[in-house]
Parts: sequence; structure tokens; C-alpha cells
Amino acid sequence: MKLRNWAQVGLMTCLAGPAFAQTVAATSAAEAKPVETIIVTGSSIRRQVETSALPLQIVSREDLKREGISSPEQLIAYLTANVAGVDNLASNADVTENRGARGGSFANLRGQGSAGTLILLNGRRVAAHGINGGAVDINQLPITAMQRIDVLKDGASAIYGTDAIGGVINFITRTDYQGMNARVFTDVTEQGGGNIYQASLLGGYGDLASQNFNIMATVSYRKNEELLATQRDFVDGFQTNRGLSNDTRGTPFGTIFPLNTTATAPFTPNGTLFGTTTNAPFVPGSTTLRLVGGVNPLALPGGLGCSAIKDMDDYAEQLWFSASTSATASLACAWDTGNQASIQQEQETTNALVRGVFRLGEHEFVGEFTASDATANNRFSHIQLIPNATAISGADSTSLNFAYFRVPGVNEAVYDRIANALVAAFPTDTALAGRRALNLPIAMRWRCIECGRREISTNTKTSRFFFGADGPLPFGDWNYRFGASQATSEAESTLGSGYYYRNAFSVNGVQRNNGIVNVFNSGVLNPFLLPGQEQTAAALAALETASARGVTLFGGKFTVTQFDGSMSGPIFDLPGGKAYAAIGVDFRTEEYAFNGDQRVAAERSNILGAPFDQANVLSGVSRDVKAVFAEMVFPVLDNLEFTIAGRVDEYDGFGRTTNPKYSLKYQPMDRLLFRGSYSTGFRVPSFNQIYNGVTAVDLALGAAVVDPKTCPTLVVSTLAGCGNILDLGPVRELTGGNLQLGPEEAENATFGFVLNLAQNATISVDWWQIERTGTIASLTRTQLMQNYVDFEDKFQRDPVSGRIVAIDRRILNAGGNLMEGLEIGLRNNGEFMGTKWSAGLDGTHILNRQSKLLPAADYGLNEVDKWTRFQDLTLSWRHNAYLTLTRGDWSATLSQAYRPSYLDNANYLGIASGVVIPSDYQQRVESYTTYNTTVTYRGIKNMVITGGIKNLLNTDPPFTLGYDSDLGSGSSWEPRLADPRGRAFTLNLEYEF
Repeated sequence: MKLRNWAQVGLMTCLAGPAFAQTVAATSAAEAKPVETIIVTGSSIRRQVETSALPLQIVSREDLKREGISSPEQLIAYLTANVAGVDNLASNADVTENRGARGGSFANLRGQGSAGTLILLNGRRVAAHGINGGAVDINQLPITAMQRIDVLKDGASAIYGTDAIGGVINFITRTDYQGMNARVFTDVTEQGGGNIYQASLLGGYGDLASQNFNIMATVSYRKNEELLATQRDFVDGFQTNRGLSNDTRGTPFGTIFPLNTTATAPFTPNGTLFGTTTNAPFVPGSTTLRLVGGVNPLALPGGLGCSAIKDMDDYAEQLWFSASTSATASLACAWDTGNQASIQQEQETTNALVRGVFRLGEHEFVGEFTASDATANNRFSHIQLIPNATAISGADSTSLNFAYFRVPGVNEAVYDRIANALVAAFPTDTALAGRRALNLPIAMRWRCIECGRREISTNTKTSRFFFGADGPLPFGDWNYRFGASQATSEAESTLGSGYYYRNAFSVNGVQRNNGIVNVFNSGVLNPFLLPGQEQTAAALAALETASARGVTLFGGKFTVTQFDGSMSGPIFDLPGGKAYAAIGVDFRTEEYAFNGDQRVAAERSNILGAPFDQANVLSGVSRDVKAVFAEMVFPVLDNLEFTIAGRVDEYDGFGRTTNPKYSLKYQPMDRLLFRGSYSTGFRVPSFNQIYNGVTAVDLALGAAVVDPKTCPTLVVSTLAGCGNILDLGPVRELTGGNLQLGPEEAENATFGFVLNLAQNATISVDWWQIERTGTIASLTRTQLMQNYVDFEDKFQRDPVSGRIVAIDRRILNAGGNLMEGLEIGLRNNGEFMGTKWSAGLDGTHILNRQSKLLPAADYGLNEVDKWTRFQDLTLSWRHNAYLTLTRGDWSATLSQAYRPSYLDNANYLGIASGVVIPSDYQQRVESYTTYNTTVTYRGIKNMVITGGIKNLLNTDPPFTLGYDSDLGSGSSWEPRLADPRGRAFTLNLEYEF
């Protein structure tokens, strides 16, 4: 019988056990001794934290102060068990497809993704982010009100249901607080930019022990100032000696391109100045290669040179093209897009919490309200205008019917300067001279610096109401616990600067807006500004008439309403003590709505480059979840304890899933404890993954795609069956949701030990392995082609000709992934000559990460310590270590954070094909180590003063070939790994009234 089947049998035993709990527990009630117990994260049974066998890391308020952590996002980056991913603000600092990251940050324990990490507040769920709709934005949580944060590094679906595959992070607020606490915190960088400010006020009244009630309230405000890439020297996209340069020929000084036009072209019927790809000027010295890759007038012989304009430089064609075509861009320039990014985004957050506890006898009743209001301003690089000779119909197209016309009395001097320079550079090209004589318009790619950086402002409001009670039941030593809550997250994104209507738009003869195409074609804008020149007032005024500032991009709302109840207590005696059991129910309703463009449908004029998401609008969807769970603890011997837990969930649309968990704690001697567990887990698809609409986009004409049925090499060539299928007609790619998605399933195993080496020295080591199957993914076109036999149905064909007309890349349940690692913890403390000291280390060693596309396929190569695009950066070893000294009213801490070296991006075509090997090229990114220090003084009554230095040695992030388009986060550094702020000075003042 398979292990999973044994798990099902064990769960049935677990559910049956509590049936006789009342009678057995009643007979032994007199023997029970009262102990201080709580509900530990990962269990439904009250117990002492010290006796838990779970691999639980507890982050205290003092830990947060020691490391200068002032936000949940910083906490997640600090945890070594959190695998570095793109779900944070810094990793989405430019134009990306990650709609859900607008203003949010998400956890990723053990690399199981933000949707595989369960986030709790005081043991209960909170709402997923209103736009993301599938994971909790941790920035909504009031970290200043926290007493501690429990990080459970183990699967917990048997206790909490879906999402808890990689683990659980439980944010636990302070309780029974009396008095008043005011706190201000500053985190100011030495080099400027990216400063953080925070203030909070906490008040509480009532002594729960003597007055039977307590009311506590707190409010906090936090502001992250923007950090520009230009404020850090390590951000530099032009380091060709190391293998990094920008593939961006859309430059602030326009790059001229040939344009294939026809007599019926809507705006250039006679063609353009630089001709077409077949009659553009030849590369100087060649009679076969034409300059179809763009020519920038600055790069022409006698020109000022590309670097004459800020953030521009020569285009490194050898890094981006094969040997046969590299020279076609030899006279182009590039623009450093990464230097335009915000490498820390501007964000303001206000959090509030009100909590009341009333005690009636031994019963406690709790009411709680939390709310947050956060605004994040995502500012991206400037818009790029790309010419197109055909009529534009796609609402989201960034190609434009525009060109630089010679308009007498407006721009003839600029036009003549550029046109004459081109003719002079190619004196033997009589065709070019002829087109110049006709004053044909100039087609170009151009970055509109005067348009301002693109900005999307996202406001997220969250709220959560909770009422709960717990206390003793009238039989035995059993206790009850129940709660009811409703949590909501509502978010909306609005366009700011840098976005423009594409064309002039009229309704019933009344013009509603101008368009940037109209402004450009009028000749008033100058795309060839020389150093020191500026756009005219008329040009800037014309631009403003086309601005789309203030248009709502999209918004969403997620609501979760939950009721849960459980009871727990002793059931019978065993040689090691009393056996305990818990049983409970959980009912939950999840609701989600996502809207899009709020303008009247008939008046939705296109906004250039705005990432609307109309295909995925959901007026409202919901699902109900019903669950029963149980847990039993068996102290078989004084030193041997066995726990079994299980949960049955029933989801609307998915049916029933059963997930058990077995854990063992064995302590053969006082100084040594062994612990282990096995569990299964699951994750249901998010509403977006199920219900997103289908988007069909034609593949770009320049793409090279073969038919995988007839071309085994999968490369366009002259071989039979390997022609470019786009030559036969258009091919569409389909993306979107899938109503047939099933849940992901997981098996989780852990085994470890805790060893007390001496009176105050402890070492813990836990091995873990997680295997997920049916992983929800959107496969790339290459992945589908490489596995054509298994995905033949994803290639839709014309029934007559048999040619491929569409490729279906909608979300599906793919193969699986396997992760294996070690969690290591070291603690020691003592006293020497009147000075107390404590030291610790928390480390995570990832041994293996593999994936496969099909359930029956073999796993691929180990992905640890290898650069990935748009995915997790899985590092083999991460640790945080600290040493704290305390003497009298003073204490000081020195801490270290280490991240290892890894294999860098090797996707640049020139390097991968061996065309060029840069002189300083290195295949590996260097390791990254930073040190922090804090000093605390408690000598003033009611006051605590803590000052610190973060990144004590001012260590820059290590260089990487990661390029702006890889993550949208800027070039030459890795936001999944490093903090770009550099050395910063912190000051925390806390006063108790």
C-alpha cells in the first residue's frame, strides 16, 4: 500500500479518537495539573512552546529591533527560509507582467511560492491582496503591534488547509498591554535616497488578571522614500568589458530605422527617408549587409558620439546578435533603461489595530479590528515610441503610425540637419539622396524623456473584524475555542505621469483628448535634442494635451469570511502522560472581483503602453470551503511522543481533499531530542488562474518559429520541414485562465534533532523535503515545442492546410517540483566579568531543487545556485548570525547576513554563441555579505534608545549580468538578493508613559 493510502487510514483513526474523549477525560480530570499553555502555531492543542516538536522559529520584538527591521517586507528578506523571489517591491521597479505585485510584497517559504505560504494574524486568515487575488500582501500587517512572529518551517495543510505547503508565518499581536507607548524610527541612508520613517502610538487600559478586561489600540505610519537608480553608482548598464549592455535602441536622441511601407500605408504612402529593409544603406565597406538594425546620427562619422547624451552609449551589437548580422546595428546607440528605475519604490502605509479582551470567570472573549491604508507609487522608465507602417488595431500595441515630418515653419531646421547628415554619411547611396530630395519623413525609435517616467499609483485598503472566545468546557479538562471573522483587501491602480493617449479621440464630433502620435507627427516635438537643448514651451504644452494622468487602470477586491471552532483536552493516560486530542470545524467563504477600465466603453481611447487587463475582468466569483480537522498527541513513553493530525476540506468546484500529518518526538537523553514529520498538502488555484479570460496575440513578424511536428531541431533552417511557420500566415498565442485546473498536491517530510551541547548552548538541524505534483504553471512556447508529443493538443491547426494557426499557452497543471534542504540553528549565551553575552545563527542550506513538465517525466537538473528569469533565485546557503553584549543599561549587537555566489545569466546571444568573450567576463556572481550593528541604552526612565548602522561596511550589491528586461528592476544588480540602499543609520526612540 502506498504511503499516501496509509495516510488516509491514519486520518480516519485521528477523526475517530475524540469520540470517547468526554468520558475518559472526565475520570482523570482530578489528576490534571494546571500548566501555562498556549495554542502553538502548527497545532490545535494547547501546549508549552518549549515542548513543541515543530521546527518553529520565533522572531521577537527584540530581534526586530536588533536588525533594524521596520516592515514585514524587511522581515521576509531577513528570514533564511524565505527563498528570494520577484514578489517584492524592489523586484518590480520597471515594466513587468506581474500585475499582482502592484504595491505588494509576498512571502515564499522554502521556495513554494507566495500562494504556498500561509499568512496568519493571531492564528486566523487574512484576505489576499485585492489585485493579486491569490496571496496575502504582508505589508498590510501592523508590525509595530507585534509581540512576536512565529515562522513554522513545515507543511501544515493538516491543520490549516490550503496554502500551507511551504510553511506558515503567524503574526501575533501584543495582548493585555497597559499604559502608553510612543515610538519613532528613522532609517536614513548615507548616500541619500531611500530613507524610511516610522512612528507609532500604542495604548492599553485594564488589567486582565485583576479587572477582567483589557482594551488596546495602536496606530502606526510608515513612509519609504523613493530610491532612484541614478543615486547609486553600482547601477550601470554599460559595462561591456564584463558582458553587460543594453539592448534598447529606443533612445532619447532618436535612432533611425528603415520602414517597410506600401502605397496604401495610412501615413507614409511614399515611404520614409531611410527606405525599407531591402534598400536601406549598406554597412560602410560592405555590399551585402544593410543597416536594418538602426542608425543613430550621433554615431555617424564626425558625430558627437552616443555618450554625448545622458545615459546613452554605443550599442554593443556583438553581445546581442550572431556573427552574420552583428554589423547591421554597428551605427546604433543604446540607452540605459536600468538607470531610470526606482530601486526602492515610494510607499506610505498607515496601520491601525483595536483589540479588546473581556474575561468572565475562566472564559475570555476577544474582539479585534485591524485596518491598513497603503499607497505605492511605481515609477518606470520613460515611454518608447516604435514606428509601424500598417494601421494599428490592437488596443495594447506600443507600435505607432508616426514619423518625423518636415513641417515648414516648425521643424525644418532640425529635419534638414539630420537628413543632410545621413546623406553625407552615405555619399554613394543615390537612392537615399533621392528620398532626401523628396523630404520623406524619418522613421525612428524614440524615448520621450519629456513625457516623464511612467507612474502607476496603487492604493490598497484592508480591514479585518474578528470576534472569538475560548475557555473550559463543563466536562473534564477540555477547552473550547471559536472565532468568526471577515477580512477584506481592496486595491486600485491609477495612471500617473508618463502615460499618453495614442491618438486624438472624438465623441460625437467633440474632441475628448489629443494623442501623442498627433503631437509627434505635427513636428512640434524635437527627437534630436543636442546637449543643452530643451523642448519648446509649445511642445510641452502639446504633450500635456495628450496626458492620460488619473485614468483608473484596474482594481480588485478580495473578501474572506470565516468561522472556526474547536475543542481540545485529555482523553486517556499513557505511560508517558496524558494523551490529548483536538477536533474542530472550519467554514470559509472567499469572494473576489476584478474590474478594469472604468471609462464608458465607447470612450475608451487607447493609452500608449498602459497595462490594462480587460480580458480578465471578473464581476464577482466566490467559493465555499467546509472542513473538519482533528489532532491527537500520544506520549507513548516519558521520552517518546507521537502526534497525528488530519483535515478534510471540501471546496466548491474541486471536491474533497484529505490531508494527514504524522510527527514524532523522541528524547533519549536530556540533552538530545529527535523530531520528524510526514504530511501531505494541497493548494487550490486562485480565482485568477481559473477565471482569467483568454488573450490571443499574434506572434511578432520578426519571430522565428518552426512546426515541432516536422522539425526535430526546433530551429528555423533550410532543412525539410524547418521553415518559419510565420511565412505561411499569422500564428496566435493564447494565454489566460483554465476552468479545468485542479489543485496542486504535495508531500512534505522532515527529520532533525536538537542538541544541548552545554547548559546554554543549543544546536538544531532539520532536514526537509517537499515534492509537489500538478504544479500550476503557464509553459513557454519553447517548453511546449520541446515536449510536442505530450502537448500536441496545444498546437491548433488549420483543418485544410494543416498549418499551425494558434499555440495554446493557457495555465495548466504541469508536472512537479522537488526541493530538499537543511535548516540549522545555533544558540549560546553566558556571562563573562559582569557582561552578559548571547550569540546565534540561523541558516538554510538548499541541497536540491528540480522540476519536471510532466508527471511521468524525470526531474531535470539541480537548479540551485543558478540564475533564473522571472522565478525564484534559489541559493545553496543563507545565514544570519549575531552576537549581543549586555552590561548594565547598555547593550550592543553585531550581526552578519551572508548570501553565496551563484552562476550568472548566460543568455546573451553573443556570449552564448562564442561571438565575443568580454575581457572581464565572469560566469559567477560573487557572494554578498553585510554587517549591521546596534547599540541600546535603557538608563533613562521609561525610555529605550537604540541607534544602529545597517550595512556597516557599505557593501554594494555584487555585479550581475541581470538586465532590465529580466526582472524590470534595473541592470547590473540582483534585487532578489541584495539591498541597494547601502550604509544607513537607524535611530529608534521608544517611550513608555
